[in-house]
Amino acid sequence: MEQVDLFLLNSDEITRVQTRLHLWYKQNCRLLPWREVSDPYLIWISEVILQQTRVDQALDYYQKFVTQFPTVVHLASADENSVLKCWQGLGYYSRARNLHASAKIIATHFNGNFPKTYAEIRQLKGVGDYTAAAICSFAYNLPYAVLDGNVYRFLSRYFALETPIDTTSGRYEFSHLADLLLDKENPALHNQAMMEMGAVQCVVKNPKCELCPLKDSCKARKYELVDFYPVKSKKIKTRNRYFYYFLIKYKESIFLRQRSEADVWRKLYEFPLFEADFSISSEEVVQHESVQKFLKNGFLLKRISNVKKHVLSHQHIYAQCFYVEIDEVNAYLLDNYECVGFNDVENYPISRLVEIFMNEYLEM
Repeated sequence: MEQVDLFLLNSDEITRVQTRLHLWYKQNCRLLPWREVSDPYLIWISEVILQQTRVDQALDYYQKFVTQFPTVVHLASADENSVLKCWQGLGYYSRARNLHASAKIIATHFNGNFPKTYAEIRQLKGVGDYTAAAICSFAYNLPYAVLDGNVYRFLSRYFALETPIDTTSGRYEFSHLADLLLDKENPALHNQAMMEMGAVQCVVKNPKCELCPLKDSCKARKYELVDFYPVKSKKIKTRNRYFYYFLIKYKESIFLRQRSEADVWRKLYEFPLFEADFSISSEEVVQHESVQKFLKNGFLLKRISNVKKHVLSHQHIYAQCFYVEIDEVNAYLLDNYECVGFNDVENYPISRLVEIFMNEYLEM
């Protein structure tokens, strides 16, 4: 198979790709609320929410978030728990923490005005090359090419590029190609079109090749290798984890603690937790010395949930919840957990997994 020399793309080919792509986008683009605005703050919020999140799920969260925090000053002034609570269910909570931290920087160092240059935006916490390029092009129409998973997929198929996208050379090559193809007179339109092509047309499985405006010149289609692209150099290993939660009822309260470790769900609240290296029996869980610390004064086991499999990007969590009641609170619980009334639990940001167990208990 012949390889395209990215440095020798002629202007006619570039113009043809741009023209067909832009026309297709104008006729087929989805109507999304963040596409109707040029406010960099709202675009920033939408781009961060859309990281690791499907558009249909992102819509409600976007509306909820910008309603509660309509400006960067509102976000900067909020307490972290309220930000995490608003984010609850979206996952990847470092995104919310980074938004909050960056909003404070903007409020303090930019007088509440969103920065206007790529370099300044790129310095915000949690903002990488893609997000900075997206904000600059969509809000300010600056000529920065976006390169997300959808764009990688479209470019790798169209040009049949075999350089792995998860390598330094791959990132350089695709970045150079995206810059070559960028319509510098209409960067906002062009970037939206590139992303939309990968999102709705040149999708991961069963792409709609027959309806593609560039099907006659797509090399992957020509060689019937669409499913081969994009190429990756390595497969990400998945780690299995085994969580055993204890929802401990004392009078009309339960016990929660805030996760502080550099781990999943950092700064969210959870029930007392015992984590094992492998799956163990319920009897072994209850008798383990770590569990006995918060149950040593006696308890009544009401129920044990079924195992819930919770899939994250690089790990699978197998979790169970033990629903117990106690008549006496020991010192370990008081020193390490907050005693929270049932009516107040809703004020604490919790993971989706903990929320599932909480709802299960309320339905008992």
